[in-house]
Amino acid sequence: MREFPFELALCAHLEATTDDVIARQVGAGVHAPSNRIIDVLCVEPGPDFGSRTDISAERIPDAAIESDVGVGEARYWRDAFDTSPEYARGVVDRAVEIGFFERERRGGREYVRQVARYPDWFGRLVGIENKPDLADPGDLETQLRKDVSLGLVDEVILATESYVTGAHLNRIPEEVGVWRFHGGEEGSGNGDEVGERGDEVEERGNEEKKGEAGKGSGRIEVIREPTPLDTDEAGTELIEERVGRTDVRVASAEGKAKRRRRMAERAYGKGWRTYDFPACGEIEPRGGAVPYCRWKGRVVDPARCGEDCPGHDPADPPAVDTDAERDVRTPWVADPTGRQRRQSGLDRFGRDV
Repeated sequence: MREFPFELALCAHLEATTDDVIARQVGAGVHAPSNRIIDVLCVEPGPDFGSRTDISAERIPDAAIESDVGVGEARYWRDAFDTSPEYARGVVDRAVEIGFFERERRGGREYVRQVARYPDWFGRLVGIENKPDLADPGDLETQLRKDVSLGLVDEVILATESYVTGAHLNRIPEEVGVWRFHGGEEGSGNGDEVGERGDEVEERGNEEKKGEAGKGSGRIEVIREPTPLDTDEAGTELIEERVGRTDVRVASAEGKAKRRRRMAERAYGKGWRTYDFPACGEIEPRGGAVPYCRWKGRVVDPARCGEDCPGHDPADPPAVDTDAERDVRTPWVADPTGRQRRQSGLDRFGRDV
């Protein structure tokens, strides 16, 4: 199976069979976040997850969370940030736009406060590296060693479609769990199949999901369970590996905790449906808004679709509301507390991986 359809099929399966917040392509480094991109990040809801859904459907800027703005007395916005006024201005505007801050004016000055205290909303983070074909592993071993030595996520899992041998297991860190995911390349499940996790089949009633979310197609066969990593202690981050030299930096426990929160927020605001549907009459949404091409008979990567495809049929993109799909299938809430859905407008915080 191609890696992109495999990734979407796995995300759709995990969304249908867990209550985790699922996201794709999230930076997983402390000193160099873009140096290690996790294919799929699963964020388990914590005790105050409901409080987080009440605030905003968007990612809350890290600087807003760490500022001296609280829920009590409003503060003059410049005094609440230890950063440049220009950057602080952007953070305040974004936090107000998404509903995390509210502002008021006093004597010509702008004051801000949090609309609600930032909650303890997430639990474990599970990082999944997708490698459908183990015959073409690429830099798999190095990538997984980075995850294990840093200990930024609670568990690391390798997901593959290949038959897994003892030789495969011996080439990756023993802390890494291994899944064999049988998802089917079409990724076009009609929502009627029952998902499996390991040897245990669990059917979840609709009362555990909002609306008629259905059950995920696919099946996960657990080849090896992951070993929990120590996320509360300092870790070693591999920055660069060259012939005869490896550059590493120590990541403190505090630095890891901040990055974990940023990863969780990134996942919450981003989700896994981060693509636009191609403007082609052959494309239709299937299995939870996955882009399926009738001409090719499989799920496609929209970034690779275009007029140079022999089957291209110029048409308007399918009318798909990916937020609505996510809302009905997960505990994430698209329109918190009845607020009008906000357009992003400012995407300066959306570029961080």
